[in-house]
Amino acid sequence: MTRVLLVDDHPVVRAGLRALLEASGVEVVAEADRGEAAVEAVRGLPVDVVLMDLQLGSGMDGVAATERVLALPGPPRVLILTTYDTDADILRAVEAGASGYLLKDAPPEELVDAVRRAAAGETVLAPVVAQRLVSRLRSPVRTLSPRELDVLRLLAAGSTNRAIAKQLFVTEATVKSHLVHIYAKLGVDSRTAAVTAAREAGLLR
Repeated sequence: MTRVLLVDDHPVVRAGLRALLEASGVEVVAEADRGEAAVEAVRGLPVDVVLMDLQLGSGMDGVAATERVLALPGPPRVLILTTYDTDADILRAVEAGASGYLLKDAPPEELVDAVRRAAAGETVLAPVVAQRLVSRLRSPVRTLSPRELDVLRLLAAGSTNRAIAKQLFVTEATVKSHLVHIYAKLGVDSRTAAVTAAREAGLLR
């Protein structure tokens, strides 16, 4: 049986999700209303999939919590379930390592299927999210700023976020922000793809 951790700061939403999942034979092992609580729950419980909201009130948001969860030994899959579908939100979630991105208006059967597929190791994207990513891939490359090009060159050289931050005298959070913008402009969702797309577009030599 698939074991799920629900992470959402709205009790009514959690109750609805629990009822839906348990009626479909999915075990909800715990609930959390904050990112910090989600990380602690994963440390102490057997979890296959974390169903994670993006906005969690005060403290770390869903993306930060996803990064922390996936940094744990033998981590579960993380499936984003949110009302937010902006390109920046999608790219941040993908960069954090989420296995999927669904919207809360998804049909119940689609949500249950996504949880099971995520547990099996598949990547699951809501149709509108997949369409957005495809549109980005087909759109013309927009001009990168000088600082974004600096980040991209260091990225191509194999530098980590920490090394890039140190060399450019900025914070790691600033580097991550630049990466989100670079991904959005190049229509990609990973470091390797960004470097490849930049070379194909003549932005890197």
